[in-house]
This record gives sequence, structure tokens and C-alpha cells, in this order.
Amino acid sequence: MGDLDELLRDQAAYYRAVAGEYDRAYESEDLRSLNELAEGLPIHGDVLELACGTGQWTRMLAARGHRVTAVDAAPEMLAIARERVAGLDVEFVQADLFTWRPPRQFDTVFFAFWLSHVPPAQLAAFWRLVEGALRPGGRACFVDDGPGQQAAEEVLAGQAAPAVRRRLEDGSAHRIVKTFADPDRLTQTLEGLGWSARVRPVRTKLVVGSAAVI
Repeated sequence: MGDLDELLRDQAAYYRAVAGEYDRAYESEDLRSLNELAEGLPIHGDVLELACGTGQWTRMLAARGHRVTAVDAAPEMLAIARERVAGLDVEFVQADLFTWRPPRQFDTVFFAFWLSHVPPAQLAAFWRLVEGALRPGGRACFVDDGPGQQAAEEVLAGQAAPAVRRRLEDGSAHRIVKTFADPDRLTQTLEGLGWSARVRPVRTKLVVGSAAVI
């Protein structure tokens, strides 16, 4: 477990360090139209957003009239997100999603580009967290990288979990956990964990999905 802990610490350090360049580094045609990507997802009511990052999705959610509680581990990310959503109904929480537990339940739990950073050994625990955060009848909604994105990453072998290497503008490198969700396989995995799920590919590199507890 020590090797996995080290990998997760490196991942956390990366997301703190990349905050100032994140929007430049990960802007792409696939990410520019957030409303379009989320259009078919059953997002409603009181929303918990996990791993909100710089607030790109947070702003979209709040601008649609949702009350949003947005959680991220990196204070540098949260500082940018707060500026981005100034004046909108958003509560921010700094917390490690591998140890945090929500204090109440929500109608929707939303996470974009986070599920792929959850080690397979912790996937069941993560979905228990999501289940505990949902009101009866609530749904989890997500967007993430699919198999088409793998060719664009520097995939590492021999790690404690599937991982890639990411480089910052200053040349420094970090390891992060990175899985690439095959829609059919992810649907089957979620069904095995007690969820009814619909996961579909979008464009060339992304997947979107929603899930409810059976």
C-alpha cells in the first residue's frame, strides 16, 4: 500500500502545482463546450461536485441555477474556482476525497475527469462515498477520458495503479493515477457494485455517464 500512497501524494502535488496553468494546459475542443457535454446528463437540484478543480464545471452548474457544493483537495485550484464563480450560489470545501465524507445528502453528485484518477483498488470505496452523498432517487453524473485519450498520455509501467506522467511548464514531472474508461466495461463494473448505469462515448476521446443505486 505504501507505493500507492506515494503515487497518490504525487498526484495531489501535481494538481496543486498545475493550478496556475491548468486552464491553458487542458483547454481543448472537447472541453470548450461544457454545456453541450453535460446536456444529456440528469443533473438537477442540489449538486455536490467532486474534484471541482479551477471551477470550469462549477460555473456551468451554478449558472444553470443549481445550488452547488464544490470539493477539491488543492487550495490553489479552489482559489481560482472562487474567482470564476463570484456571485453564484456555490459553497467550496477543501478536502481529500479519499478520506472525506459528505455532511449531508444531495440530489446530484457530479464529477468531471476525477473517476479516472481513482485507483482501481479504491473504486468500490469511492462509489460508496457517492452513494452516501445521494438522496433517495438521486443520481451520479460524470464526464471523463475514454480509451481514445490514452495515446496522448505518457503511460507508465510497473506502478501501484494505472498511471501516467504529466509535465509542467517548468519541465518538472509528476505521476498521477490514470485509467481510461471503456463504456461497456465501466457499465458492467458499476452494475457489479450495485448501480444502474448508462455510460456512452462522446466525440473521440470522452465518455459521459450517469448512475443510480439499484
